[in-house]
Amino acid sequence: MYRIGRSNIVTWDEAHFGKFGSHYLKREFYFDVHPPLGKMLVGLSGYLAGYNGSFEFKSGETYPEDVNYTFMRVFNAAFGVVCVPLAYYTAREMNFRRATVWLISLMVLFENSYATISRFILLDSMLLCFTFTTTLCLARFHRLQHASFSPQWFVWLFLTGLSIGCVCSVKWIGLFCTALVGLYTAEDLWNKFGDVKMRETVLAKHLLARVLGLIVVPVLVYILSFYVHFLILENSGPGDAQMSSLFQANLKGTEVGKDSPLEVALGSRVTLKNMGYGGGLLHSHVQTFPEGSNQQQVTCYHHKDANNDWFLYPNRHEPEFDAEAPLKYIGNGDVIRLIHGQTGRNLHSHAIPAPLTKSQHEVSCYGNLTIGDDKDHWAVEVVDDAASRDRSKIRTLATAFRLRHPVLGCYLRAGNINLPQWGFKQIETTCVNENRPGDVYTHWNVESHMNERLPPGDPGSYKSPFFKDFVHLNVAMMTSNNALVPDSDKQDDLASKFWQWPILNVGLRMCSWDDNTVKYFLLGNPFVYWGSTAGLGIFVLLIAWYAVRWQRGYTELSGADIDHIHYSGLYPVVGWLLHYLPFVAMARVTYVHHYYPALYYAILTFGFCVDWVSRKMNTKVHIAFHSLLYMVVLGMFLYFRVIVFGIEGPSEEWSHLNWLKSWRIA
Repeated sequence: MYRIGRSNIVTWDEAHFGKFGSHYLKREFYFDVHPPLGKMLVGLSGYLAGYNGSFEFKSGETYPEDVNYTFMRVFNAAFGVVCVPLAYYTAREMNFRRATVWLISLMVLFENSYATISRFILLDSMLLCFTFTTTLCLARFHRLQHASFSPQWFVWLFLTGLSIGCVCSVKWIGLFCTALVGLYTAEDLWNKFGDVKMRETVLAKHLLARVLGLIVVPVLVYILSFYVHFLILENSGPGDAQMSSLFQANLKGTEVGKDSPLEVALGSRVTLKNMGYGGGLLHSHVQTFPEGSNQQQVTCYHHKDANNDWFLYPNRHEPEFDAEAPLKYIGNGDVIRLIHGQTGRNLHSHAIPAPLTKSQHEVSCYGNLTIGDDKDHWAVEVVDDAASRDRSKIRTLATAFRLRHPVLGCYLRAGNINLPQWGFKQIETTCVNENRPGDVYTHWNVESHMNERLPPGDPGSYKSPFFKDFVHLNVAMMTSNNALVPDSDKQDDLASKFWQWPILNVGLRMCSWDDNTVKYFLLGNPFVYWGSTAGLGIFVLLIAWYAVRWQRGYTELSGADIDHIHYSGLYPVVGWLLHYLPFVAMARVTYVHHYYPALYYAILTFGFCVDWVSRKMNTKVHIAFHSLLYMVVLGMFLYFRVIVFGIEGPSEEWSHLNWLKSWRIA
């Protein structure tokens, strides 16, 4: 926390998470790819700091005097501070010698990247804190296996579940920590299943206790975080469009459904919302497809503008629309045309492959009120109605329906595939041949409705169920997270590759690098990184060594030794693999901080290797060996301390820190 308020500008991802905290203080609904717990804690820090949520947190902008950003950073840093004692007690529970316990604690304390990232208004210190608590609770629970069903055993079982729920409610990376607990639990239950002396009733109790503690409790914590999230964010905000129309209509200050007539008639001007998870509004613009029909593009778009407006007109086999004629309501089975409000063209489909999903038909805008054909027709098929069982009329917000193309027999669909830059990265909208009534991406509802001849309705009279909103938001988060792929049209100087992390090949500039800015560089302690990575390799060699000797008949390892290797050595390696390997296969853009949870398990592995190798050293050599390690860890932190506490003036003065050309400190 030393000089934590030294930089008075919005630094790196403070622009995101500080802004999300502001939304909680203003109670405005927003959308993000991460679960809400960490951001609610950011909001809490702002509330405790007396901040009112009015600052926009624009990147590089100077904090105003009425924003106590120092307190908010200290609040976040507290989670990083707690990681040190958590690492200490975890190492003790893993049955390491005292010297190794202190080594692991010092490696966490003097890890430059942990210290740096914990000094800002970010989620990573919280993610690390709950990763550490989960690991500690699991280690303590394992040590209590001899006291099954005791009060202490139940306490640590449920604390493990609570920690799992918290880490997953901050970032989904917590699922990797959950997987480690799951593997341990599966092995533990399998061993108990093989114990023929254990009665079936006792085995059933073990299974039930773990289901309650390690599945039910985390799920309840995760769901509760979203329940509170929805409870706080009661006002309309920038994230409305990701949610269902019915959800939006119940937010305070929303325009969705406001003064919209309930029943839809020919001549009405409407916007159509796709009911798929994270679905957008049916949209068109004057730009045309670069291939295929070269007709006007039709997409789905989350932002509200006039290009989302459509007029509902009769099909070409019926009399032309007459604004003075009696109203004709639209219902199940009616065949209509949709006319784009801004360009006057008809929503159209034909037997031309869609631009990306070639197995489906392209949907475009074509012709006008007089020019067109039967391929401009769409048949309404009602799926559900939250307001009534009467399907003779389409109702704003309440009615879910599909639009079938009578000529092609396909259904209007908007999945989660984004068009390239020529389509402004909007969602591809197609006509799919498969008739799957349960496919929510073919479901649509009227979100806004304008018709001067109809009386306004009450959009807030129908509620969206919590669990439906919970599932909808989580799928939308998943979809948006998967869409965070590297953009070939842009160069991201901050992004890095998975192979660069264990060898500390790259760092990250957290802010502008001009001479007048206090600069922070996200880079690890070289000894901690290179030592922990070497520890992973050394552990593999140790296992190979003892496997070969065991095969040759050597039996120098006792049962206690094997258990120690298994639980204090192998499980940290598995934890590292679970947190690291997913990023090898992950298509999304990645950054150095994605490695930080995995780094902790590499540190524990290094601690095991040091503990194992030094166990037969005499006292003097043992003290000298560990003292040397302590001094190197501390020395490396002090040597690179300036990147943690802030570089002032020209960065060239610190060119001696550029041990590798890829570090870019100077």
